[in-house]
Amino acid sequence: MPTPSPFANPIFCAIDRPDLPGALALARALEGAVGGLKVGLELFTATGPDGVRAIVAQGLPVFLDLKLHDIPNTVAGAVRAACTLRPAMLTLHAAGGAAMLRAAVEAAGPERPWLLGVTLLTSLGPADLAATGIAGPPEQHVLRMAELCAACGLDGVICSPHEIAPLRRRFGAALRLVVPGIRGAGDARGDQQRTMPAADALALGADLLVVGRPITAAADPRAAAIALLAGLPRAA
Repeated sequence: MPTPSPFANPIFCAIDRPDLPGALALARALEGAVGGLKVGLELFTATGPDGVRAIVAQGLPVFLDLKLHDIPNTVAGAVRAACTLRPAMLTLHAAGGAAMLRAAVEAAGPERPWLLGVTLLTSLGPADLAATGIAGPPEQHVLRMAELCAACGLDGVICSPHEIAPLRRRFGAALRLVVPGIRGAGDARGDQQRTMPAADALALGADLLVVGRPITAAADPRAAAIALLAGLPRAA
């Protein structure tokens, strides 16, 4: 069972942009307002490992969201390389299968970041699942993927806010739940389908909340992050 979360502030801001100077400026502006930063494919593809090192050097925990998905040997090599960047968390697609997930766990070693399985992208809904040949509703698929992640020794999963409650019923505190798809009543949903306000997601049992555009697209990202934190139960 995981130990209590080391992150007093549960908000991780997604730094989804291609320019390192802008990413670093945003990271500095958010210091003290968020619990950590998410580096995803856009920044990683544009700036590579050096970009990740530069963000890590700012001092906030970094969630490296690469969503690795390949044959086991390739993913194992990528995990070993990613771990040298000292992220706090690293993602893999649970759909890569048991052999891939176990290879990732073995490659990461005992002093590893949280390894998190991506169960189902928050941009996908029931019709998208059906179009890819997956039967059943999103909740059923997410639970199935979470079972696989737990069996393979991962630390947690990425899920939408809609699956927090069933995952907690099934796993208790045995899996970390890192939750994107955070949108307030006045926020544009964009390409997100399965969303929920931050306070509701946290109350249901999310460990960490990943928030992008509601912070980064605001006129004052720091103020937006502080306001979001102030509305959370743990911020009281």
